[in-house]
Amino acid sequence: MYPYGNYRQDETSILSFREGDVNGDHIQDYVYLTGAKTSDSPYTKAITLVIQDGKNNQFYTVPLKTDQGYNPSLFLGDFTGNGVDDIFIRIDSGGSGGYGYFYIYSFLDNKPVLLFDYEVFNEMFDYQVLYKDQYKVEVINQTLNLSFLIDLSNRDSQYLADIYQKDGTLIKPLEGSVSGLNQLYPIDFDGDGVYELDAYQRIIGQYNADQLGVVQTPLSWTRSGFGLFMDNQYVSVIGQSYR
Repeated sequence: MYPYGNYRQDETSILSFREGDVNGDHIQDYVYLTGAKTSDSPYTKAITLVIQDGKNNQFYTVPLKTDQGYNPSLFLGDFTGNGVDDIFIRIDSGGSGGYGYFYIYSFLDNKPVLLFDYEVFNEMFDYQVLYKDQYKVEVINQTLNLSFLIDLSNRDSQYLADIYQKDGTLIKPLEGSVSGLNQLYPIDFDGDGVYELDAYQRIIGQYNADQLGVVQTPLSWTRSGFGLFMDNQYVSVIGQSYR
């Protein structure tokens, strides 16, 4: 974090802007994402969080670990329950994986504290995705000791023929995977004014475009960080044409 007495906004582009009390002094502050736009692409580099203290107009900058990508945006909301807005940052990776880079910062008393880091979330759970006989795929969260079963029987006949014999048994062992974090949404699930998070990860089959479903993980703030909200995790499946 670097305080500036006369931060010059014209040196970089303002990519996103929000107003809210983020330092807890009950005065509106000004929060920016700035960065260097490329001339021939929407890709942006050197994305930086900048906060202007609404009381004394002092500027602070917070460098981001992952500071390049597309469509950077801000959201302000209370994620910890202390009545002060926290700073939610989203950056799209681009590309076929559809990954997102997400951070949440507290700026209480003008001190940045990282509350959520997408890379930490990506290491939170260990998954296995196993194709089974009779047109089933089992998704196992080994960390939580949870199992989900996806039915593939309504998939295209050629898709199934590449994987299964006519009697429904596997031609050979086959595994899929669960992607890193694709989407993260701030949602107040219980309507108490404190935001939770809704995280989405793609379940990938034989190749990246072969999406079997989505792992949905609701998260809420605890004293030690973000953890499962109501101890629940879900798997949703992609609808197929009815035959």
